[in-house]
Amino acid sequence: MSHILVTGANGFVGRALSRVLRDAGHTVTGLVRRGGQLEPGVAEWVEPSADFAAIEAGWPAALAADCVVHLAARVHVMHEVSADPEAAFHATNVEGALRVARAALQHGVRRFVFVSSIKAVAEADKGRPLTEDDAPTPEDPYGRSKLAAEQALARYARETGLELVIVRPPLVYGPGVRANFLRLMQGIGKGVPLPLGAVHGRRSLVYVENLADALMRCATDPHAAGQCFHVADTDALTVAELCRALGRHLRKPARLLPIPEGWLRLAGRLTGRSAQVDRLVGALQVDTARIRSVLGWTPPHSTDEGLAATARWYRTTKGDREC
Repeated sequence: MSHILVTGANGFVGRALSRVLRDAGHTVTGLVRRGGQLEPGVAEWVEPSADFAAIEAGWPAALAADCVVHLAARVHVMHEVSADPEAAFHATNVEGALRVARAALQHGVRRFVFVSSIKAVAEADKGRPLTEDDAPTPEDPYGRSKLAAEQALARYARETGLELVIVRPPLVYGPGVRANFLRLMQGIGKGVPLPLGAVHGRRSLVYVENLADALMRCATDPHAAGQCFHVADTDALTVAELCRALGRHLRKPARLLPIPEGWLRLAGRLTGRSAQVDRLVGALQVDTARIRSVLGWTPPHSTDEGLAATARWYRTTKGDREC
């Protein structure tokens, strides 16, 4: 069994990954900015320095990890407050990731799993599922920072021999999900009419437990070294199908209005929200053939199982007040 260091271990994906690793018998250390909220049995390392500036000097003397899974990042935000978003994303997601990789190698770590994003490649699939070999065209500061981090880490790995694995998930959902997915469940739970009944573009998603399982494989399987993988659930749903499935599990049928996509895009242009509308109605499927072929990995949970677990969490946390 391996000793895995997980950065961002108290986050949405970090907690799920820590559970999966622990339950499989691996030793897990969580590197976090603030203490608390780690899974039972996970050792805690608190490193509060901005953008991992002090990680090398602060590396615990007794920590001998085999692999680092780097989840900590400045994430995509809907309401940006930084005066220079490009610089803010670069500082954390590029320079910070490099500092963690350098410190890891200095302390004997042989593998570094970098959790990137499909946004490093594109916001839409242009008619076919995105593969790992597609030319990247990121469209926002977050996506550009993730691509820049991939490229910087790849150069560092070539120079030093560090085993790098890059993982690009699409939207991640599951119990504890926030942001747009949570708002979608809130709308369905409250019975709000949603103008999504005529949206036909399919979008890949990944259940957090499926992503955690794939990351464990990337951290421990010898065949993963040097690879870049797209990871997603087997099913790619339209937004309408997603809403109906969530409504079924929330016990509150989704109220979908068949508004033409063209009208939605026009509304986006008129309100200055074209990017948000394009992401909502556009197709974004990812090709997962490589991880299936190289690692023999398949998602352990179906999309419907993941949606059911997510809806169950929502009903429990809201006490059925909205459902």
